[in-house]
Amino acid sequence: MNAAIDEGILALARKRRLSAVSCMTHAPAFQQDARSLGELDVDAGVHLNFTEALGQPGLYLPLPQLIARSYARTLDVPRVARQIERQLDAFEAAMGRRPDFVDGHQHVHQLPQIREALLQTIARRYGAQAPWVRCSAPGRQAGLPAALRWKARVIGALGAYGFNRAAAAAGLRSNRRLLGVYDFQGGSAAYAALLPLWLENMQDGDLLMCHPAMPYPGDTDMAAQRGAEFQVLNDAGFAEVLLREGLRVARQLPRGGHASMVLRMKASR
Repeated sequence: MNAAIDEGILALARKRRLSAVSCMTHAPAFQQDARSLGELDVDAGVHLNFTEALGQPGLYLPLPQLIARSYARTLDVPRVARQIERQLDAFEAAMGRRPDFVDGHQHVHQLPQIREALLQTIARRYGAQAPWVRCSAPGRQAGLPAALRWKARVIGALGAYGFNRAAAAAGLRSNRRLLGVYDFQGGSAAYAALLPLWLENMQDGDLLMCHPAMPYPGDTDMAAQRGAEFQVLNDAGFAEVLLREGLRVARQLPRGGHASMVLRMKASR
């Protein structure tokens, strides 16, 4: 979305604190930094976007309106499909290869109409070389505040299970469950308190999403919290927690692969 987000993500990826990076492929910052991302040992994927125009033409709606229209099935399906194609095209043009995975900004990839168009597009474009897709169903939530458990369940209820069934029927790989859902408040102290809880709840194949960025002038509350996430993930204490929990940051395994105690840290650009 901007250069400060890119800078934070690239710094953490170089330190192997992240294993996957979701890209808003029409954002000017992505076009500028795609080459730097391509040099790193991370999965790079398309962060499917239907809510943030970022100065570009297309189908972009406020999230509540997008959810309502998708469930009413009043979205223009050919227009949805074209937008998915354009965002995949932009990734391939900038990176020189297919994406490793596809997910959605604000989890829009799992919404009705969008998910059908996405899965059809993936099957047609990539066949047996299909990218993995993100499961947004909540992982274990033991010890987390009730409000955050509720938010994770709401995200799961807004299409995650239907998406998972459709993706599995199409033979697509995905993470097992998703952790990292919170209210984007509280600064570094709040994030540092939540991170060990998520790690304790992790099971093999789970994905922990994060939203780090470098601080930059004119920070909004969300941007300030992105900076707080970067501070915690960049700190030596995070590496110590991984060691203590017997976890490692790792890329998604190829089809048929197996590993034990793997943590996948996905950041959104």
